[in-house]
Amino acid sequence: MDVILMEDISHLGKAGEVVRVKDGYARNYLIPKGLAQAATPENLKALEQRRQLRQRRQQRELERAKELAARISELSCTIRRPAGGDGKLFGAVTSADIEEALKGMGLEVDRKRIELSEPIKVTGAYTVPIKLHPEVTVELKLWVEKEE
Repeated sequence: MDVILMEDISHLGKAGEVVRVKDGYARNYLIPKGLAQAATPENLKALEQRRQLRQRRQQRELERAKELAARISELSCTIRRPAGGDGKLFGAVTSADIEEALKGMGLEVDRKRIELSEPIKVTGAYTVPIKLHPEVTVELKLWVEKEE
């Protein structure tokens, strides 16, 4: 019997795939648990529509990420923090601080997308990678200055 998987099943396949399984396995386990649907023409058509919707949604997300990347690449962000005479900060600049600075500039970027390898503890100029989408990564020019 052919079924459409609704969830990823390790020994069968990924969600959305059409796989052939034994009739009893499909009728007694997969379909009642909601892990699969029978591969009828109506269900196949619905699967194709869901696939197209998902593809369009991913395309829109990619376009939004590219637009945001273009805006971020033109920016230069400055963060001021108290520091000692040698430029060492009293504390550190973290991804949360960068998120707040970008929010102040009118850009919404989740702090989890800011790929700061370790907190910044010294004044200076930095380039901080921001992964907006699996295919889009942009570098933000960041200046950490001594607060006066």
